Amino acid sequence: MRFTYLLFLVFLFSRAPAQYFPSPTEWQQRTAAEAGFTDAGLDSVVQFAINNEYSGQRDLRLAILEGFSREPGHTLRGPTKERGEPAGMIIKDGYLVTSWGYTDRVDMTFSVTKSYLSTTAGLALDDGLIHSVDDLVSEYVWDGTFDGQHNGQITWEHLLQQTSDWSGTLFGLEDWTDRPDPDGTYDSWKNRELHVPGTHFKYNDVRVNVLAYSLLQVWRLPLPQVLKERIMDPIGASTTWRWHGYDDSWVELDGLRMQSVSGGGHHGGGLFISTEDHARLGLLFARRGNWNGEQLISERWVDMIRTPAAANASYGYMWWLNAGDRAWEGVPDHVYYAAGFGGNFIVVDEELDLVVVTRWLEPSEIGPFMRRVYAAL
Repeated sequence: MRFTYLLFLVFLFSRAPAQYFPSPTEWQQRTAAEAGFTDAGLDSVVQFAINNEYSGQRDLRLAILEGFSREPGHTLRGPTKERGEPAGMIIKDGYLVTSWGYTDRVDMTFSVTKSYLSTTAGLALDDGLIHSVDDLVSEYVWDGTFDGQHNGQITWEHLLQQTSDWSGTLFGLEDWTDRPDPDGTYDSWKNRELHVPGTHFKYNDVRVNVLAYSLLQVWRLPLPQVLKERIMDPIGASTTWRWHGYDDSWVELDGLRMQSVSGGGHHGGGLFISTEDHARLGLLFARRGNWNGEQLISERWVDMIRTPAAANASYGYMWWLNAGDRAWEGVPDHVYYAAGFGGNFIVVDEELDLVVVTRWLEPSEIGPFMRRVYAAL
């Protein structure tokens, strides 16, 4: 009897449908009903995204300069691009359920870039180029970037969780000029008290770019090349995306000139990419780093990115967590997401095999938007 039961289980699971992955040229679609949604609910989601377009300028040069105008000496140092209209995709069980806008249009994506940067760190850990996220970065980057009592305490985890409080100047940008305390003064910003690494969270693009520079030192290859060969090509992404740094963020490594890319579009630059390519990355993480049977990045890393910072329960390894002060009410707490200026989001729900990409949504409306997505199920 036991043997017969085991044969039945083998038969049952052998007939279970394989997970669907889109090919590089085709993304199969399912109806709302087939995917477990209501038509009315999905229509409400799409209309909400269209009706709540980001209120900033479509000319992103102006949007950036206006958005960060209070920062001392803020300028554009990398490329920009006029943005498109709202766009998005909802993927369930790998299938496209609905979309809106021009999903193949390449746009700036600002701090969503940080989650791609985090991915190159995970690959370095998988390959043994970084032994542990608890290692001091100064053990790997010894050109002076992490000299001194304060910077010498910084680990890879501190950089990934934006709790390093790294102090210095990188490519002509001083760390204290990025998002300074609105209640402070020029003198208090410049002469601020340093926090012990790991104890204070501060969203700061100069320090993110220090991570990108440090990973370039470890890989000894341009990070866009690493991302393309290890992640984007295997998941069938297009060849239209670009990852830029700044005009002056070029360095020489092993006799070759390489650009240290930026982790966002704070000064221009960062990742320029389509909604469809975003959705592919989201699906890779929803499938725990596995793409059609090939483990592109370890499951260990997929779990690690959701390690909350001690100083901010809402932030992991350059992915936001639906927890802490920034939690979206009415949305499952296992959800995590990439987020960028102007309302760019990749939302991952591994448990439901659900990926949502929305672009140019008024940032304050992402919580209500996601509640509508779950209400449509």
